[in-house]
Amino acid sequence: MDHTLETLLEEMKQEIDNWAAYISNIDADKIVKRTTLQVGIHSGALLEYAKGRVEVTDGELDLTVPGGKAGPGEWLTGEQVREQIVPELASYMQHKLNGMPPALIDYHFTFNGRFQVREGGVNVRILEYVDETKKQLLLERISAYVGNKLEAGKYPTKPLETFFLSRHLLDEGLFPELDPGRIISVFENIQEVNKGNKHLAEHRSNLSGALRNWVENHWLPRYFDNIGSEWQKEYKRKSDARLDNPEQGPIELVLYSAILILKYEPSYSRSVGLSMLNCAIELGSTRSKRLTEEGSGTFAREDVSLRDELVECTANDVFAEVTIAIKQETEESYARALRFLIRLLSLGFPKSYQIKLKSSVKQWLPVKGLAKSGTHRFFANALEYSKLQPLLEEYAGIAMETFEWYTDTEGEKSCMPGSYAVFGLGLADRAYFPLVEQYMEQVDEEHQSVQNSFTAALAGRHGVNAETLPTLVKCMLHSGDSMKLKIGADLGDDRILRLLLDQVRGLKRHEVEHIVYLIWGGTDKLKKIAAKAEGERGKWLSELAQAASRS
Repeated sequence: MDHTLETLLEEMKQEIDNWAAYISNIDADKIVKRTTLQVGIHSGALLEYAKGRVEVTDGELDLTVPGGKAGPGEWLTGEQVREQIVPELASYMQHKLNGMPPALIDYHFTFNGRFQVREGGVNVRILEYVDETKKQLLLERISAYVGNKLEAGKYPTKPLETFFLSRHLLDEGLFPELDPGRIISVFENIQEVNKGNKHLAEHRSNLSGALRNWVENHWLPRYFDNIGSEWQKEYKRKSDARLDNPEQGPIELVLYSAILILKYEPSYSRSVGLSMLNCAIELGSTRSKRLTEEGSGTFAREDVSLRDELVECTANDVFAEVTIAIKQETEESYARALRFLIRLLSLGFPKSYQIKLKSSVKQWLPVKGLAKSGTHRFFANALEYSKLQPLLEEYAGIAMETFEWYTDTEGEKSCMPGSYAVFGLGLADRAYFPLVEQYMEQVDEEHQSVQNSFTAALAGRHGVNAETLPTLVKCMLHSGDSMKLKIGADLGDDRILRLLLDQVRGLKRHEVEHIVYLIWGGTDKLKKIAAKAEGERGKWLSELAQAASRS
């Protein structure tokens, strides 16, 4: 071996040492103890060489991608890489792995190399290592987890467990023959045991992330070439690509992945789900074509389609969309559409959905900060007909679900299904205050803030009095600190102040503190106001301040 190559090899080994020292600087045992579904942390490393520089990282490498153009002035050859460098580095890395704490390295470890050489780029697998003992342990733990926590489970599970489990079930190193029916069943089970839990969206995100990774990195490359970029993928079918069975097998997971993405991921991911369906169609999947046109087929045709002289409604559960075309702007048109929605949701249509509205009327609710969406407009239009209020109440009752969202809203405009109906009814008539309180009990205030503006609008519409105060207090308890609620003047009335004091008795300290903050700007400010007040009023204000600051 010539001196130059020997020097380069020593430098590469030194970089491997540096990488090993860097990843060892953590408490690996503590990390893997978070869940039985993790047996190691690192599953790969990448060595890159170009222009005399060497670097080893945790990066990944797609070995199906060509290495690239020749590097000007490079002395290293592809033959030297394959025949001298790869064997030497494989042996050295294996020796390094053998000396590491067990929890640092996963059951399967790959060491890849990207080399710039005289002839061009060379991408090569340097080492692939499987720890059979760890692999068997992981398989046993997966089986036990699925049986105990999911199939026999009655309690919510941890998103971290879903993160690892979803990736393991799609790992062909663990399961060489993927069982799509089994995998989909487990994924559905995960969503079922976590239904109504605040982490449901995170579980779904972990599931769709694992599926997307499998589709893009394992399934699609078998049949398609990416003629786009790494960030903006565009697929072209390979000339010899075909499926023996375009309806069953792994393609079932592709369609399931597309459905999850289209239903639950943000709108900017929509193109990814559609691309998956289109690729499946290219390979002859009639089910994929049917999904795009008709939905999953879970619902009877008469339940997802309504067409008469007044209105036309069609629902697609794959896209979680309902299209409503109002042919005649009448009370009965909206009544029929509402009855269609109520039945649809009662049959299990996704509550996280949106309405695509075709109507010549454009009404909006008098609440600041709401999305100007088709869903919002439909309910604002319907609320113009007072006789529809009982139907709107019925809809709200079935639509409200914590941790579900109308899908044509994002960020600060996000809102739980049923929001527009509840807001409109609450503003229209105090008879619907119990519905407003029921809604507030279900709101996830950590991820929704539109109730802030609604509460302010409610106080402005109905005033602050004996009838409205209990509902306003409930609204305040589920609103954020950023809400601007100008009712301080109303509390200048001693009767209203006394009613407020009665309402907060029995509440937790932090709840009283929150209400005090929304009305007076904080406990300290209230104490100053109380100190200046006289008689019974000063006593009541002091009592409020004390309730908000008691330990």
